[in-house]
Amino acid sequence: MNLFDEIQLASEQLKGVVSLTPLTQNLNLSDEFDATILLKREDLQMVRSYKIRGAYNKMSALTDDEKLQGIVCASAGNHAQGVAYSCHLLQIKGVIYMPKTTPKQKIKQVQLFGKSYVEIVLTGDTFDDAYASAVEDKIKNDRVFIHPFDDIKVIAGQGTIGLEILSSTPNPIDYVFVPIGGGGLAAGLSEVFTRLSPKTKIIGVEPLGAPSMQTAIESGSNAPLVSIDKFVDGAAVKQVGKLTFEICKDRLADIVLVPEGKVCTTILRLYNEEAMVVEPAGALTIAALDFYKEKIKGKNVVCIVSGSNNDIERTAEIKERSLLYEGLMHYFMVQFPQRPGALKDFVNFILGPEDDITYFQFAKKNSREMGSVVVGIELKNKKDIVNIKTKMIENGFDFNYLNDKPDLFTQLIG
Repeated sequence: MNLFDEIQLASEQLKGVVSLTPLTQNLNLSDEFDATILLKREDLQMVRSYKIRGAYNKMSALTDDEKLQGIVCASAGNHAQGVAYSCHLLQIKGVIYMPKTTPKQKIKQVQLFGKSYVEIVLTGDTFDDAYASAVEDKIKNDRVFIHPFDDIKVIAGQGTIGLEILSSTPNPIDYVFVPIGGGGLAAGLSEVFTRLSPKTKIIGVEPLGAPSMQTAIESGSNAPLVSIDKFVDGAAVKQVGKLTFEICKDRLADIVLVPEGKVCTTILRLYNEEAMVVEPAGALTIAALDFYKEKIKGKNVVCIVSGSNNDIERTAEIKERSLLYEGLMHYFMVQFPQRPGALKDFVNFILGPEDDITYFQFAKKNSREMGSVVVGIELKNKKDIVNIKTKMIENGFDFNYLNDKPDLFTQLIG
């Protein structure tokens, strides 16, 4: 059976299990980009992401003996929730390995969806660490491994989104923006559109700090990345799947890399303007529109909003990354004279009326004339940073600009 037939079979298998999520036009985005921007709202699924599709399709196809033996999987969160919910629905025992860095909200949701049918094991710092532990468990205990993306049944389940999109609108679709982590969704989706809407351009979207699919396609070799930025946890993997790579390499029209800070700006905007709560991976496709604004004018565009499993404890980091990306947050290490009134002079002579000190770290050294101070300044207008640097030089404040020194920035700010 070929992949397209598998996707059609999965569509029947998933009836009554997954929600037929809405494909709705977003008026604000449509006006901004002078296009028809449609959002496929997979964030509204029962488990708040599309991952239930692949997980359930795979697990429902297991033999009775395999179901009795139990399953094991590895996940940064959303796949785990899909597997956990499937374990509960199908009454299959499962062990789920997750990185220790997984947001608490996702861990809690996995347990809620799986109830007594799942055991959660936290291990390592990345998906790849959890994956290695899960594979070891599979071999040791003869459990079925439910791969998050590199499995034909999983790819077929994710591909049902493509069938739903095409059945939800009578209008031709010019572009579909799809987030890429391991590539399961992109592989399934591109199969559907290749068969049923070949003129549609499928645009993959990856976080700038984890360009695993783009790197594999450009090099012609699916080798793992040496390191990744784990912030966009639902799409940050070091290596895409073997199957997904083979499917995607000839079918994706392009891949857009979105800076993590841009993702954060999009998350905040969607919350403030649309009352939408999305996780970093769920914001990827909407964030990518800025990089395609000229090409999509007058076109029908679909963005897949892949999930909404965001942890409120990450809000401060999301805001910080957004401000840094937008050029509104700046950090300096400043040499302050250790005398009364030095801070007052800095505020009066350096800062503008709308500038705000949001971070200040200083420990007085009695034996020194000067002391190092780490200062964080939030601006209303990003152009004001030029004046601030100029005033510090003119007023004799020696400084290091930390935004341009990522290693030092990480050590001092975190």
